[in-house]
Amino acid sequence: MQTPTSSVDLTGSFHQLQHQLQNFWRSVESADNFDPSDADIVVVPSLSLDQRELQKIAGFHHYEERLLFSLIRLRNPRTRMVYITSQPLHPSVIDYYLQLLPGIPFSHARDRLLLLSTYDSSLSPLSQKILDRPRLIERIRQAVRPDHCFMICYNSTAAERELSVKTGIPLFALDPALLQWGTKGGSRRVFAEAGVPHPDGSDSVWSIDALADAAAALWERNPHLKRMVVKLNEGFSGEGNALLDVRTIHEVAPGQASHAARVDALKEQFACMRFEARGETWHNFGSRIPELGAIVELFIEGDKRSPSVQGRITPLGEVEIISTHDQILGGPNGQIYLGCRFPADEAYRLRLQELGMRIGRNLADKGAIERFGVDFVAVHQPNRPDQPEWEIYAIEINLRKGGTTHPFMTLKFLTNGRYDLSSGLFYSQQGRAKYYMATDNLQKEHYRGLLPNDLMDIIASHQLHFDTGTETGTVFHLMGCLSEFGKLGLTSIGNSPQQAEEIYNKLVRAMDEETRSLPSDFNLSMYWSGRF
Repeated sequence: MQTPTSSVDLTGSFHQLQHQLQNFWRSVESADNFDPSDADIVVVPSLSLDQRELQKIAGFHHYEERLLFSLIRLRNPRTRMVYITSQPLHPSVIDYYLQLLPGIPFSHARDRLLLLSTYDSSLSPLSQKILDRPRLIERIRQAVRPDHCFMICYNSTAAERELSVKTGIPLFALDPALLQWGTKGGSRRVFAEAGVPHPDGSDSVWSIDALADAAAALWERNPHLKRMVVKLNEGFSGEGNALLDVRTIHEVAPGQASHAARVDALKEQFACMRFEARGETWHNFGSRIPELGAIVELFIEGDKRSPSVQGRITPLGEVEIISTHDQILGGPNGQIYLGCRFPADEAYRLRLQELGMRIGRNLADKGAIERFGVDFVAVHQPNRPDQPEWEIYAIEINLRKGGTTHPFMTLKFLTNGRYDLSSGLFYSQQGRAKYYMATDNLQKEHYRGLLPNDLMDIIASHQLHFDTGTETGTVFHLMGCLSEFGKLGLTSIGNSPQQAEEIYNKLVRAMDEETRSLPSDFNLSMYWSGRF
């Protein structure tokens, strides 16, 4: 195949491959008991996001491991997979996932898995690293059947589009031309079009002056507001957010001063914002606005939670609701994603599904495919006759895989169960409702220095592994973060919300017990090898 030489050729070739993906999906839909995982799947877990924003996340270069749940697809004996990373993965991490597969010999699954690496630890996104290596591209091309393969990624940008074209592999992901609908400003436009409630706020602005003017206008529309949220258009996990408190500049409140005076006071107040990212400054934050754009919106006060809904748009344009979660947030202002509980509270989970479907249909009409997630704020409003107990506002859309993607897909692939729209619950093949608590951010100083093998020892010693018989236990991810950052990801699965939380707490207690009692320079591998 000739490689396109212009952007027009590239776009045309990409659309042809997307059409090929549609044809493949039609064959899936028309075949009895045919699974779309009966294919050669190329996994490119590149975090093709703004690298300066990503550096706010501890161990972000290990987040390529978050898509390792995809290995569980190898439970299908006809699936083959190519998984590519910037740096080679630790063998014990791969062994860990393959040993989770029920009913499949380890060696059979391993023979159908090809692990490739760029051996490049630079800050460049993985997809760009692959594009810089023509021989690696050719190896990927040769590893798959051209008419029976597709590529999945963490998020889709021009780099993933080019990689799809150069390998000749259809990309099951968003056309990068539609990325605007996943920005903070684009999300607000979709909410308005779909008739979904969302906080009052601004469109995207591209200068500090415009931001101050938009903030002043927001204040004038809501003269009793206390705080606003300023968000960079392409922030990640809440790290691009800041909280602007206007109570300290009440002398320029609406009715007390002119619009111009209010704008000037807000510009000065920006330097006093509380930033979610550790070490962030107004000097740095403000410098990103002309580059990334920003919005300002009303901060929702009150007794509230942060639920989300996840959906999928097939290549045929069909919208499916996949799951709902209650997100666990932290950080200085409680806006950084730490983890989640599945499912969302029954008081509003069906409402989330309804709003998610509206948003998904709007996105499908625009041509979007694959994963989308929508974050909400749910405000408790008790004692309101004939009104819902929780008032729900949409906050943002993620047109990519997110922090709730891998826990749910891990549960789905391990149990081969189904999501029930009528209840918002997930049932295993045995008919048991399943629940979990998950995090990407179990991080403690005394976990530093633990190697993946050490974690396996702790798992075995305390019987923390996932039990395929009871379909309960903990599944781990981000194991590469552990040694350097003391950080670990996990999904604790139970047959009730209480059991899932108990399993999670048992894991944390075991990790603390195994590490707090050791000298700071001690490594468990020394102990087990008899060198301590």
